[in-house]
Amino acid sequence: MTNATKHIALVCPGGPISRELADNVADIARKEHGDTIRLHFHDQCFSSCGHFAGTDTERSEALLAVANDPKFDAVWFARGGYGAARLDEQLFTKLNDYANRKTYIGYSDAGFLLARLHKENIGRSVHGPMPTDLPRNNGETAIKRVLEFLVSGNTSEIEPNALSGKPVAAFNITILAHLCGTDWLPDLSGHVIMLEDVAEYLYRIDRAMFTITSNPKISNAAGFRLGRVSDVPENDRPFGESDEELIKNWCARKNIPYLGRADIGHDADNKIVPFGATLCA
Repeated sequence: MTNATKHIALVCPGGPISRELADNVADIARKEHGDTIRLHFHDQCFSSCGHFAGTDTERSEALLAVANDPKFDAVWFARGGYGAARLDEQLFTKLNDYANRKTYIGYSDAGFLLARLHKENIGRSVHGPMPTDLPRNNGETAIKRVLEFLVSGNTSEIEPNALSGKPVAAFNITILAHLCGTDWLPDLSGHVIMLEDVAEYLYRIDRAMFTITSNPKISNAAGFRLGRVSDVPENDRPFGESDEELIKNWCARKNIPYLGRADIGHDADNKIVPFGATLCA
């Protein structure tokens, strides 16, 4: 571990955040790590254009600027929510060598960007908490988890099943289904794919799994692990299977191994999953 200060850039590919949230997260970083880490919230995080944190062009330019800036060691997506898929596809062709050295961390809709970066072999995509998790119950723990990972790279903050040395990836189920059929989806053959979701009817999760397991870039995966599927709305009649039962069903149909549970989800317990292969220290 180096004593040099880690400089972390934050941008919002989807919706904006408040300056109060940014200040609160920065305060946690200072209290926990002093000068070891410094957070830099791009002004774009506080812009507003309809649903989004600035126009598609503004959000694209903000990500391109921080990714290509040699000052920053990592890019932390400050918020999920719809918008990442609307970024300019050309930005991925403009990323330089400095962008290739960075860690990119987030989850939910940020999965669109993690997927495309993983496909293009740019930097390292990491599924993990974001600043907007702070208001959650025990949310400060989630923020500290990311800060510790970014400062030290300590594997204690990583989802244990991601430490086997096998390539892994993690996605929100709905986002992964929407990636199917697009140029943003990486080849996940041989990967252990960890899945989670929130606020979706089980029949929609089932529908998404039909799409996911039918895609040739996924059907040769090493297997699926299921994280938490939380805040499931109540349908007019029961679906008839649990979240885990329906995942097992699609794995059996498509001859993809089901490997058990994963400790990820839309909550403060959401563990870190670096894409690719990671060995336990």
